[in-house]
Amino acid sequence: MNLKKVREQIDIIDSKILKLLNDRMILGILSKRFKTEIEDIEREKEILDRINSYTESLVNTEVYKRIFLEILTESKRLQKKNFKITAFQGEHGAYSDVAARKWLHESVTIPCVEFREVFEGVEKGYYDYGIVPVENTLGGVIGEVNDLLIKTKLKVVGAVNLKVEHCLLAIPGADHRELREVISHPQALTQCKSFIERNKLNPVSYYDTAGAARMIREKNLKQSTAIASKLAAELYDLEIIKENIADLGNNYTRFLILAREETKGKGDKCSIIFSTEHKAGTLFKVLEIFAKAGINLTRIESIPESPGSYAFFLDFIGSLEDETVKKCLDDIKPLTTKLKIMGNYPEITV
Repeated sequence: MNLKKVREQIDIIDSKILKLLNDRMILGILSKRFKTEIEDIEREKEILDRINSYTESLVNTEVYKRIFLEILTESKRLQKKNFKITAFQGEHGAYSDVAARKWLHESVTIPCVEFREVFEGVEKGYYDYGIVPVENTLGGVIGEVNDLLIKTKLKVVGAVNLKVEHCLLAIPGADHRELREVISHPQALTQCKSFIERNKLNPVSYYDTAGAARMIREKNLKQSTAIASKLAAELYDLEIIKENIADLGNNYTRFLILAREETKGKGDKCSIIFSTEHKAGTLFKVLEIFAKAGINLTRIESIPESPGSYAFFLDFIGSLEDETVKKCLDDIKPLTTKLKIMGNYPEITV
């Protein structure tokens, strides 16, 4: 142990404090959804009483009190700003988080462990929006999300095509010659396979790209790297050793923004989900109606609904206010056993 190593440990703790403080502010904003008043005298008293009872510390209790009073004051200030809350699957710094911040700059993003939690949270009103990936140019469709889209009553209110830019991240000041392994989500490791092999790094799978970045920072793994986003590097105070390390450059993920209420006439992209009878030519007849109407289809995906039965996810260019689109949807309705309008929305590419 020497001064340099002591300071490195202090830096790690400081980074954790900053991250935890930000996480606490986010949860404070979320707590507003479950109470009627921002001012909560009883809750504040409960927190301060807990601090008074905490005796196993070198820090004077009065110092703790001053710190927490500042935290409570800042939390109440942020709660008054009425931020929109967007939920995503993964950890802060994940590509879903990046896409959410690109779509709505003033939104507070909340991480969820599973996609199901994103859907349920929006449905119950805990979150204003949910953002979920539906397809990737290299990895294909995200089946779990499509399954949830079939069942949900939520509406699509926006879409983001995000260019996925994988970066190699490491602890600041780490000796690049001593780097031995790279940790990330299996899909990211696959997409950067040539780079990994060329640099003789041992790939280690992890549940999330941003989670891998957070882990190497918190454990101070100086011989490890992570593949994640630039945002993850910023959030977890990591050095970007190299940007854009994917084998192929044309790597985009398409995300859908979900909400309880639809947006009418505010975009030129529409999504529908429909099912047809299991008869030869039925799907062709549906698609033929779109073709004859001159409506450009941008995506069609079959989704298993039950054994031997499929639903179809269809995206097309147009507005639900347009008479041609209205007539087209009226014409296909008799050919379907189920027709659900998911939304009419704007789409951006970033």
